Amino acid sequence: MNVTTSTLSLTVADVDASREFFRTHLGYEVAVEADGFASLSRGDAAADIVLLRRGIEVLPPEQRDQQATGLIFALTVTDIEAEELRLRAAGAPITMALREEAWGERLFQLTDPNGIVVQLVEWATPDGPARTEDPAMLVITPTDENVTESPNARMTGLAAPSRGSTELSTWTVTMQSGQTGPEHCVSREQVWTVTAGALEVTCAGRTEKVTAGQTLVLPPDVLRQVHAPQPAEAHVAMRSDGVASVPGTEGTRVLPWAE
Repeated sequence: MNVTTSTLSLTVADVDASREFFRTHLGYEVAVEADGFASLSRGDAAADIVLLRRGIEVLPPEQRDQQATGLIFALTVTDIEAEELRLRAAGAPITMALREEAWGERLFQLTDPNGIVVQLVEWATPDGPARTEDPAMLVITPTDENVTESPNARMTGLAAPSRGSTELSTWTVTMQSGQTGPEHCVSREQVWTVTAGALEVTCAGRTEKVTAGQTLVLPPDVLRQVHAPQPAEAHVAMRSDGVASVPGTEGTRVLPWAE
């Protein structure tokens, strides 16, 4: 078999939305397009992409309503930090922050308007820093650079991918009496342990008062809001790829203190 090129065919609900995502953020150009169809190419080692509108008759009947799900389109790049900075500055929908795996893979993810996950990957070079089989214990000391102030709370980042962790992010939240955070959802489970004072947390319409020494588990993708009836502090833990969304707004937001 002699392969001369490779093409990924994706069935989506909105061809135009995916076409513009790949053009705007990933440098693809339109080679051919028609109603319900677009063929995209970069002209380098990246696979070509064909976008087909769901229900289009060129597909066999049993495939017409199947959409691209459970698929990750991975592109290996160089200088992955610069790529992430470029995409963030352009407002690209980054749904997993840059992270590094123990086996030397560095990656982050975007998700297009039709739910297609694109993963940008860079591999550690053989002449890079050697990794020990038994990684050393890491002690993290927070600094002023790790603090994020908002009108509703003060977050101090502790463990995070940018500070040495690979799977989890942890941070502290300090709220003054009467402060209330915005209603929002988070894509990953969070564990809140109140270390001082008390918090009133409303989740899925149910409100609980959590006092110092108690721990609250918040499920993913459920609307929640945090209120401080008195000065309070809490320690929060979450998988490092969690992102937030706010009702009435588009897209997702990374948590800077958890990156």
